[in-house]
Amino acid sequence: MIGAEIELPVVDGVLSAVDFGGHGEGVLLVHGSGHNAAAWGDVASGLVSECHPIAIDLRGHGQTRLDSTGPEQYWRDIGDVVTALGWDRPVLVGHSTGGYAVTAATASGLVEPAALCVVDGMVLDDRGASLAEHAAARTTQAADRLRTMFRYGWETNADEMHAYVEHCAREAGEDWLNAGARPELVEEVTRRSFLHRGHRWVRRPAIEEIVAVTAVEPDAEVFPSIEVYDRLTCPMTIVLAEDGFFASRRDDVRAVVDAVPGRRLIDVDSNHNIPMTRPADLTAIILDLVRDRAAASIGNVD
Repeated sequence: MIGAEIELPVVDGVLSAVDFGGHGEGVLLVHGSGHNAAAWGDVASGLVSECHPIAIDLRGHGQTRLDSTGPEQYWRDIGDVVTALGWDRPVLVGHSTGGYAVTAATASGLVEPAALCVVDGMVLDDRGASLAEHAAARTTQAADRLRTMFRYGWETNADEMHAYVEHCAREAGEDWLNAGARPELVEEVTRRSFLHRGHRWVRRPAIEEIVAVTAVEPDAEVFPSIEVYDRLTCPMTIVLAEDGFFASRRDDVRAVVDAVPGRRLIDVDSNHNIPMTRPADLTAIILDLVRDRAAASIGNVD
């Protein structure tokens, strides 16, 4: 689904976003690392009949020209985005890194959502283990892997960019992350990941973006570790991919859900890339949250 390109103001510039239209409750869709707003196209097509979905390009991603210079800006932007949209208690949906982004924005008090939907994007370690994992993501070896696997930071010309986009779409069925996604959607997401700068095209995110957001402060109040869930009071649905990054830690996820009333765990037969490979399943889950939000609003009026 193709929406309208919009820009949303944040503290030091603007984020690019896609407004898919629709009416009713606001639903903010936040992608994971390496993806962008286009990843939500198939999900959004099923939402617009009952709500108003908008997807953003996080810093360093898609068509947003802002880059991160610190580890918290990308999720702190969510508060500014919700304010700019004038939304009152929207539903926040985040996939992968975006799952932590909506969690952290809520935990910090920057936004008060009606509900969170965290899609295969949990933080399950304590601070020590999380610090070690983030440090490992900033090594030269990790950077080389990202360049090899996804061409992060690649600068190229228009012909090579288009050839790469077409290759990714053509090979989607054989790709471990995109298998099951529509080739046309893979093409849209890949094309949006290139930003035009001068006479060159740059594959986003760059390695510098990954380094910036993983340089977490050990004494940060809101920290990417399991304790962050203790700060949440709103309803939360965790969507767990049965063949995703957290499948082996289902018991840990279950413990997070069971710790507080109003939390749900939903398993989906998918790889990590649920928004693109199982959009109908995810759409149904989000619509349940939207309907719960609408029912609660009617109850409050009565």
